[in-house]
Amino acid sequence: MRYNHILFDLDGTLTDPGVGITKSVQYALRKFGIEEDCDALKSFIGPPLQVSFRERYGFSEEQVTEAIAYYREYFSEHGIFENDLYPSMKESLETLIEAGCTLHVATSKPTVFAERILHHFDINSCFKSVAGSFLDGTRSDKSEIIAHVLQDQGIAAVDAIMIGDRKHDLIGASNNQVASIGVAYGYGSLEELTACEPTTIVNDVRELVEWLVKPTSKLVPQR
Repeated sequence: MRYNHILFDLDGTLTDPGVGITKSVQYALRKFGIEEDCDALKSFIGPPLQVSFRERYGFSEEQVTEAIAYYREYFSEHGIFENDLYPSMKESLETLIEAGCTLHVATSKPTVFAERILHHFDINSCFKSVAGSFLDGTRSDKSEIIAHVLQDQGIAAVDAIMIGDRKHDLIGASNNQVASIGVAYGYGSLEELTACEPTTIVNDVRELVEWLVKPTSKLVPQR
């Protein structure tokens, strides 16, 4: 079956944002007197920031709001560009478009930042729509974001597939009756992805494109 509409997560799926995100979190935590090594902050890549600050550090709602403001001080000037497009990603997106697919971005990152990143890597023209959260923290849940894309673009759930590297992407797809692909090259473990029972799991960008263009392919994830 061909999926006409492909929804991509951004962080850990289209780009590797590890350095920028962890440095931004580190900057914010220092404002609270908390010192963390960047390697210990990789769990922040993917989930909404509100959730990560609250669950990991027990921050109150007021502290969460303050922490996100500090995060954005660094991220908006520096962290946003401490980021890399995954190898062959631009060519792969163009291949999918040539095959007749319509591409969308569905990310928990604020839309304004997502659009800047897509422009920075010159892949913005590959996507028909970009849906993210609002700067006030609303519409950050991936289920809500995917639902918005489907409704806003008039897409039937059976015509769409969601691609992401964390459980939030796959759960969001399931909650909207949308097929999903877990990408094992991102920041979610194979165990995390498998537990969500996605339609399939792929190991790299090449396998991702192969599965989408030839959806009958049987790919066995290896790591």
